[in-house]
Amino acid sequence: MDTEEDPPQNQAKRQKCSACYKQYKKKEHLIEHMKTSYHSIHQPRCVICRKHCKSFESLREHLMGPLAKGLCSAIFSQGGCKLCLTLADSPASLSEHRETCQLTAPVPLGTSEFPYTDSNIDFLDSSDENDADWRPKAIALDCEMVGGGSDGSLEVCARVCLVDEDENLILHTYVKPRIPVTNYRYDITGLTEEHLRDGMPLKQVREKILQILYNGESIGKVRLDGGKARLLVGHSLAYDLDSLEMSYPDHLMRDTAQYRPLLKTNSSSHSLKYLTRTYLGYDIQTGIHDPYEDCISAMRLYKRIRGQSHEEKGYGKLTPSDNIVEMCDRWRSKELDNLTPDELYAISESDYRCWCLDLKPKLAKA
Repeated sequence: MDTEEDPPQNQAKRQKCSACYKQYKKKEHLIEHMKTSYHSIHQPRCVICRKHCKSFESLREHLMGPLAKGLCSAIFSQGGCKLCLTLADSPASLSEHRETCQLTAPVPLGTSEFPYTDSNIDFLDSSDENDADWRPKAIALDCEMVGGGSDGSLEVCARVCLVDEDENLILHTYVKPRIPVTNYRYDITGLTEEHLRDGMPLKQVREKILQILYNGESIGKVRLDGGKARLLVGHSLAYDLDSLEMSYPDHLMRDTAQYRPLLKTNSSSHSLKYLTRTYLGYDIQTGIHDPYEDCISAMRLYKRIRGQSHEEKGYGKLTPSDNIVEMCDRWRSKELDNLTPDELYAISESDYRCWCLDLKPKLAKA
């Protein structure tokens, strides 16, 4: 890549990426960059200069970090929302926006009440799925663990909570441990032997959860395309599912610990506590970890990310007449050398499924 010290005659020859604005001396280097960057309209973008970033963390550094882009940082500091990274057109609209963007923490269930709650939830019938506007609903899950084994290091599911998209409590129960508990982790869980003594057997808990998630759909249909099954939202879902000794199809899971735009710049996971404070504006897990509080926060994060608008407009959009060798067979055609940076961007696709697609009617996605 060129440096800023290159003379003007070399700068004119640079090949500039239409998405992230990196510049290269040779077209082949730009093509290689486009093959591995997976730029798309779904990547986080600066609301000012429109630069693409791999994650919201990178975008925050671009707008607010110690080495932030000067002009973008100056404009954003005056009218930008630090939670959703949007830009208001006036101080009044920014103030109004912040009132709805910054949420208040949910009231934890605590451990003195709600030993068991099982709310009725409507199941969709087959006619609903054929509705042109139908889309799968989401359910958030969180589990609390206690320790088993001689040193208390074995994870034993002790408490389970499920909420729907409207933050209604669907299921809450303590779970009867299958092996002796040697560490209740009271400072974190707030649980004692008394809480779990009359808990629901794990098998029964698992059956209830799967009944809610499968929504009357067959296992085969769920594994194939989801059918009427519900999306499962949570943070580090593999950890929760392992404690429940159950599985769920990857294509139906929305994990805030694994979603590409929510990762750190080194591609590792943030904690739910960090994500909640950074994107929703309130603190959780300040004392005992409450699964209801975590469920609500994961669902709110999912809905906030899902609600982003990623319209295909501006640079990089080709017209039907620009069908260049069937879009260059996705990076294998020699025709790539003849494409402009905008045309290269137009054939680039994301390597993850954006959550905004969950809002599109299912039949439209087929």
